[in-house]
Amino acid sequence: MASQKTKIVCAMSGGIDSSVSAASLKKAGFDVIGIFMKFWSDSDGACRADLNKNRCCSAESENRARKIAGILGIPFYVFDLREEFKQKVVDDFLAVCKTGATPNPCVGCNKKIKFGLLIEKALALGADLVATGHYAEKRSVEDKDSKNIGHRLFTSKDEAKDQTYFLYRLSQSQLEHIVFPVGGFTKKQVRKMADKFKLPFSAEVSESQEACFISGSTRDFLKKYLQERSGKIIERIDGGEEKIIGDHSGLWFYTIGQRKGMGMSGGPYYVLEKDMKNNRLIVTKNEKDLEKKEAVFGGLNWISGKEPDLPLKAKARIRYRHPLVSAVVGRTEKEGEFKAVFGEPQKAVTPGQSIVFYSERAGKKGEREVLGGGTIIC
Repeated sequence: MASQKTKIVCAMSGGIDSSVSAASLKKAGFDVIGIFMKFWSDSDGACRADLNKNRCCSAESENRARKIAGILGIPFYVFDLREEFKQKVVDDFLAVCKTGATPNPCVGCNKKIKFGLLIEKALALGADLVATGHYAEKRSVEDKDSKNIGHRLFTSKDEAKDQTYFLYRLSQSQLEHIVFPVGGFTKKQVRKMADKFKLPFSAEVSESQEACFISGSTRDFLKKYLQERSGKIIERIDGGEEKIIGDHSGLWFYTIGQRKGMGMSGGPYYVLEKDMKNNRLIVTKNEKDLEKKEAVFGGLNWISGKEPDLPLKAKARIRYRHPLVSAVVGRTEKEGEFKAVFGEPQKAVTPGQSIVFYSERAGKKGEREVLGGGTIIC
């Protein structure tokens, strides 16, 4: 990884993964500094930055991280990034939702905050590397011709915990300064390591399906910041016929493929399309209508920093924890837009979600290289 004199800033959330990361680096002899990041959150109906409501950085999490740093005997500092987080993550999230798309705030946070601002601040402190508890693996390889070091991202050993779907926007300059100490282990192994390091973790913290900065439900959060905008719900019937069957309260409250929460009888109905121009929610009773053979996407980032020859055969993931599917990546006629043609039709391809590409073949240990990805347009 590096010489034992290397100074490493370890992002500590108070959770078991980042704590074990810090402990393993300390045991290996590195000069480790623990950093806790404060992020903005919504709170109790008040529009203010209330630290205590963000699950990623609650007061309880900060106290736990501080305690772990004390046990390990490493310096511990707190970075207040609430303002930057609000501007770069929350405001972007709301702006995308307003267009009718369904964004991934974790992707932006990793790119701009956890591996953006944190790396900048860590380097300013004289650190060489930044470590996190993400389940991912980085490998660095020297190019024999140019002598340049290239950094490659791979899936973690624990397939169920792999987080590379959220890391595809990382650049070569960022990967140069990143280490993932637990990426080569399973969660079960990490728990055993915590016991070995005598770290006080007795139970797994439950995971929420909401974004970390949302204290209640996503619907309540959007209602508060984007408010309501009523319109018609249209059922699309086989043959293209359409009929009005109800009213919606705002297109940003729904996502493609959604089945529940529309308050209509006679279903089930599935959200098929959001007609933003006419403020109409298009639904269908036929689940097969959700299937698409291809996805158009933009904002493409190749982790290598170089575009491969297209068309490219790869494995694709259209949402977090969605099974990998075969796809061929190619260009469209529109500048800056690309398409992925799937080997089999995929259900609920959702604008705003990330589509991430992996190597077509897995390695000897089942790992796949993360090639890059983009944001689904349609």
